[in-house]
Amino acid sequence: MGLLGLFRRKPHERAGFDLYTAAVTAARAPWPYGPGVGVPDTLDGRFDLIGLFVSLVIRRVRTDADPRAGALAQAIFDAMFADMDITLREMGVSDLTVGKRVKRMWEAFHGRARAYEAALDTEDGAALQAALLRNIWRVEPGEDGAAAHAAGAAALASHARGVAAALASQGFAALVAGRVAFPPGDAVAPAAAA
Repeated sequence: MGLLGLFRRKPHERAGFDLYTAAVTAARAPWPYGPGVGVPDTLDGRFDLIGLFVSLVIRRVRTDADPRAGALAQAIFDAMFADMDITLREMGVSDLTVGKRVKRMWEAFHGRARAYEAALDTEDGAALQAALLRNIWRVEPGEDGAAAHAAGAAALASHARGVAAALASQGFAALVAGRVAFPPGDAVAPAAAA
């Protein structure tokens, strides 16, 4: 690779960043952290919710028949972990440990994404709710504390299914151009509280 290769953008880098940014924006909406859903408003809670939305976008892109789908999915993933690297450094994590922390985050994201995808592919609402309880609230179904978060996990699972359906209806041309529309979730919170 020549010197100019160092400055060349990877295929779909801009679109991957834009799709990742849209997922982060959806995950930072206030409604999931409110009383109806109750995602913990912590560093871990925010990472897990970002991971959920990013995994939904990657799932949509990766399963498209377009030959560019794999490269675009990789670009979204790369954008996420480049951002995680920068965020850790801004938080003051030492350069010597950033790589290890990012690797642990990658492993956590990969496991969660696989669990969410498996539940969505089988249309098993209980499996998705259980995966969300385990990963976002850190409790297994049936354990102490699970009942307190069951309604929030059910609401979030329902919303995730709605997001997956909305993403499936969006054309690949928009996605490869970095455009994605997430359905609003603010209507979920009052329903979960009822």
